[in-house]
Amino acid sequence: MEVLGGLDIVVNNAAFQMAQMGGIADITTDQFDRVLKTNLYALFWISKHAAAVMGAGSTIINTTSIQASNPSPELLDYATTKAGIVAFTKGLAGDLAGQGIRVNAVAPGPIWTPLIPATMPAEKYGEFGETVPLGRPGQPAELAPAYVFLASNESSYITGETIAVTGGTPFN
Repeated sequence: MEVLGGLDIVVNNAAFQMAQMGGIADITTDQFDRVLKTNLYALFWISKHAAAVMGAGSTIINTTSIQASNPSPELLDYATTKAGIVAFTKGLAGDLAGQGIRVNAVAPGPIWTPLIPATMPAEKYGEFGETVPLGRPGQPAELAPAYVFLASNESSYITGETIAVTGGTPFN
């Protein structure tokens, strides 16, 4: 920390998902643990240790998902963690506001990233993103500006919020 001059911005973006077409019946304990530990535990511990060294004007940005408000049965475990991230973001924002640290989230819809081909059956690739109002998956370059905004001073009066980048699918 001393060499770099401190810590001003943290982006919690680690995620794991593995579609289980049979829903809850197909989710193993090992998979459930892996999803929770990757998606929630990591976010908790990184945020906790970052907050201890961050100062006023710093920001923590969490990555949630459209799955938090529109869960797919085949992504039940993943959707559960993403809803937890929304709640965590709101709660942590209240906790750290007095220190001048902002906490917000970004909720991507279907974005074509390496996570998709790594965790989705190949026969589903062509359907990915076609049900959103814009009719296609987003690209990382279309998602990145939300993070840049939340990391910038232009969002200095925003905390506890989630910006949805979903191709038009409502996020509640």
